[in-house]
Amino acid sequence: MALTFPRRAGRRRFTRRDLVVLGVLLGIPVLLDITVVWGPALASIGLSFTAWDGIGDIHWVGGDNYGNLVDNYPPFWPAVRNNVLWLLFLGLIATPFGLFLAVLIDRGIRFSRFYQSVFYMPVVLSLAVVGFIAQLVLGTDQGALNTLLGNRDDPVDWLGDSRLNIWMMMIAASWRHVGYVMILYLAGLKSVDPALKEAAAIDGAGERQTFFRVVLPTLRPVNVIVGVITVIEALRAFDIVYAVNKGRNGLELLSVLITDNIIGEAGRIGFGSAIAVVLLVVSLGSIVTFLVQELRGARET
Repeated sequence: MALTFPRRAGRRRFTRRDLVVLGVLLGIPVLLDITVVWGPALASIGLSFTAWDGIGDIHWVGGDNYGNLVDNYPPFWPAVRNNVLWLLFLGLIATPFGLFLAVLIDRGIRFSRFYQSVFYMPVVLSLAVVGFIAQLVLGTDQGALNTLLGNRDDPVDWLGDSRLNIWMMMIAASWRHVGYVMILYLAGLKSVDPALKEAAAIDGAGERQTFFRVVLPTLRPVNVIVGVITVIEALRAFDIVYAVNKGRNGLELLSVLITDNIIGEAGRIGFGSAIAVVLLVVSLGSIVTFLVQELRGARET
């Protein structure tokens, strides 16, 4: 009896309708990405070498904008310092605290659903709203914190004192960031195979060793996402400080300087574009470095 085998299917050819659908589904997102993201980015790079007020002629000035930015623009270095502080605070304090909360909730402590809802609630708020809430809590005029501390007659100027306000704003921003990180890590912890923990316990590993040597390495994809989000959140911070005092008097950030020069009364689009390029380079450099380190670690494991 002869055996018959099914004929191997040939390569499927796309019809004209298939090509149109693929073109629409792929072309529209790519076009939007180029128009909304990369188009303005490339335009900013080009304008950063020019002097333009948005109305008159564009004049080529080469690297003068960058030289003036470093040497003759006093708010620049305080803004760089504040952005670095913002990044370190979110990365070294807020993010680990969000991971800590995720671990506690994952262990099934009492009222875990309640805690999860409470800590996640700030995530649905914009940073501008968080800034307004910070004004209610930290303000000198019947602010909640001064009232609790009994400083109504001689209140501490949490938002006006340049030595304090940047720290208060970072704490307020962390209130929102912690909830976001907690949800991401909680989802990652739910996907960890319980057999890995059981195997570690059989080998004599304690809870701390199991977490750092077994659980945390399996969360590497979540670590990448959280790291990128942390860098982006730190470097694009704008609305919370702008809502408090328009990003002045100790709250200078690079994003605020960009807005003041491009949209503000100065109308120095070329100079503001140079600040935007600096922020773009720092952002891409931080994210690429972090991703390379994470991918290298994933290959070694």
